[in-house]
Amino acid sequence: MPFIPNTDADRQKMLKRIGVKNFEELIQNIPENLRFKGELNLPDPLCELEVSKAVQQKAQCNQAVTDAISFLGGGAYDHFIPAVVGHILSRSEFYTAYTPYQAEVSQGTLQAIYEFQSMIAELMGMDVANASMYDGGSALAEAALMAIAEKRKKRILVSRGVHPYYRQIIQTYCHGQAIDIQIVELENGVTSLDDLKAKLDGNTAAVLVEHPNFLGYLEEVEEVSRLTHENQSLFITSNDPISLGLLEPPGAYDADIATGEGQGLGNNLNYGGPYLGLFASKQRFIRKMPGRIAGATTDQQGRRGFVLTFQAREQHIRRDKATSNICTNEALNALAATVYLTLMGKQGIREVAELCLQNSHYLAEQIGGLNGFELPFSAPFFKEFVVKTPVPPEKIIKKLSNKNVLAGIDLSRFDYGLENGLLIAATEKRTRDEMDMLVKLLADFS
Repeated sequence: MPFIPNTDADRQKMLKRIGVKNFEELIQNIPENLRFKGELNLPDPLCELEVSKAVQQKAQCNQAVTDAISFLGGGAYDHFIPAVVGHILSRSEFYTAYTPYQAEVSQGTLQAIYEFQSMIAELMGMDVANASMYDGGSALAEAALMAIAEKRKKRILVSRGVHPYYRQIIQTYCHGQAIDIQIVELENGVTSLDDLKAKLDGNTAAVLVEHPNFLGYLEEVEEVSRLTHENQSLFITSNDPISLGLLEPPGAYDADIATGEGQGLGNNLNYGGPYLGLFASKQRFIRKMPGRIAGATTDQQGRRGFVLTFQAREQHIRRDKATSNICTNEALNALAATVYLTLMGKQGIREVAELCLQNSHYLAEQIGGLNGFELPFSAPFFKEFVVKTPVPPEKIIKKLSNKNVLAGIDLSRFDYGLENGLLIAATEKRTRDEMDMLVKLLADFS
């Protein structure tokens, strides 16, 4: 049983053991005005068994997605994850590995990153891809800074269809450099081409869109790309990787930088993280890419090996002169995506995408036929869509959560002017019975 200082004598013994006379001496480096003077309202000490029980009781108060039928989306999705993904991730050589600066002892990690990059580049139809992006939002923000550095202009256009949280991250990244961010408005749920034309100018470094966008709808990316490049600006996308099983990849419509959220590729929802940012670009931008790039090489004996390339470690301590200050190791999440993509293959990803497409369109058609419910946009969508509800979505969400059904996202929280808008997603995991159950429950609000 571990030592727990229950009495004054115990506490004095512990303080003596660590070399101080009293608690005040222990915290003498903390300024007096920052010290808490009152009494902490703490419970009595617990042993390990009691702590375990208390934590379990607290955890049971949460509603896990595994215990519910989830129609939540908005950038984090309930996709199926094959059991072998978790099995490989739990191997100690991957689970405990850290930043692979020393190539001679990190060959396994470096190869995993290299394979990940290769798959993401192929999936996105781009020349090169990197690793170590935190999530989809920070990857898109890094792309914005990369475009600013490349074009040497201080203005970017961001579609309102980009995830609201991603837009906040972009604002945070750009604030210190006084970068001007202009929002391009939506029309029928997608980026307004007229508003884009009106806002493009000679000082625009890049145009950023999400495809499918936050509301689930497919952007007119080929036309956006054409208008952007005619203005001598860079075209940057944020993509759902699962959608690329069916949709044209960013490289096919001449995106300069393609980013995305990799959570759907074998990573659990994890209550919001850790997630996995995807980042790919055209070859000519490779030296300006943030994060890490693993490359394949040969040693003096002609044996194949893997190294970090194009970037010196010192980049990460160069402060404002660095290409980027992002330098964490997301290799475990990237490994999950690599295993998932390997298992699924091209045909498997396509089948998952087809199921998402079929499920979401079936569900939208059924909900659209209910009295009082309306599909406000006619634009094509992939796996999620907006429903206008006859009552506040908050009321629907709360009532259905009591029946272990997670109905969707209340869009009144965001800047879309959709006070009675409910964002509903349907992945490949949703069965016909589950979708029919949702429709039946929603009918009670008609």
